[in-house]
Amino acid sequence: MLAKPPVRKLAKDLGVDLGTLTGSGPLGSITREDVQQAASGAVAVAEPVAATSTATSAASFGADREQRIPVKGVRKLTAENMSRSAFTAPHVTEFLTVDVTRAMKALDRLRGRREWRDVRVSPLLLVAKAVLLAVKRHPMVNSTWAGDEIVVKEYVNLGIAAATERGLIVPNVKDAGRLSLRELADALNDLVQTAKSGRTSPADMSGGTLTITNVGVFGVDTGTPILPPGESAILAFGAVREMPWVHKGKVKARQVTTLGLSFDHRIIDGELGSKFLRDIGDFLADPEAALLAWT
Repeated sequence: MLAKPPVRKLAKDLGVDLGTLTGSGPLGSITREDVQQAASGAVAVAEPVAATSTATSAASFGADREQRIPVKGVRKLTAENMSRSAFTAPHVTEFLTVDVTRAMKALDRLRGRREWRDVRVSPLLLVAKAVLLAVKRHPMVNSTWAGDEIVVKEYVNLGIAAATERGLIVPNVKDAGRLSLRELADALNDLVQTAKSGRTSPADMSGGTLTITNVGVFGVDTGTPILPPGESAILAFGAVREMPWVHKGKVKARQVTTLGLSFDHRIIDGELGSKFLRDIGDFLADPEAALLAWT
């Protein structure tokens, strides 16, 4: 039985037993054509008319009750980016559950101030501020793996994942670390409204350095988000729920949320990722004290 390695591999892939073939090549060697012809013959023998009819019937069953949606535009680009990121950067995800009762009370006080009454204020604002302050303490988190070097960004283009009719998009607030709390609130509101109206430009979605995905708006507790390409960390912010919590030695009803931080383990090791997530949690547990201590 003479057959070259590529022919042997082809036979293995097609499920053809070379021992049953008579070669048509030089010195009786088996060729690719011999294997392909044998494979075609095997299919013809193995699939009688009745079986073929049954297979066709099974394949077409329910076809008139299926919806086929072309994958294109934003959805296709997102899928390609997420697949590339998932299989390029080694992801690690850590979780932290935080008592955010004080943060929710701080938001209420903020909404009551005269200069903030016309501003939409949500918990996402404090999460964004927490991330920006934590980056100042741990700048390596805001970086990119570039093959033979790590590029640490001295600016934060803060991405906010947004679900739209076109699919998931991640526009970002440029140089968000330089904004005041009020400016950050305005920028986040503009970003969300622009995304919902379908007017987000390619420039708004390019150049992101760090991302927050607010899965809490869907009633989800947390997640293990995939990194946007070129970024080293993404934070999932879960739903804020009233839960029993040990506070000052007693079990009380408190406002609690769970954070999920995914990061690129080539850049961020467990210690750095844990400290970054801990600092975000500390800020959300008592934002007013953190603002005084960290700024």
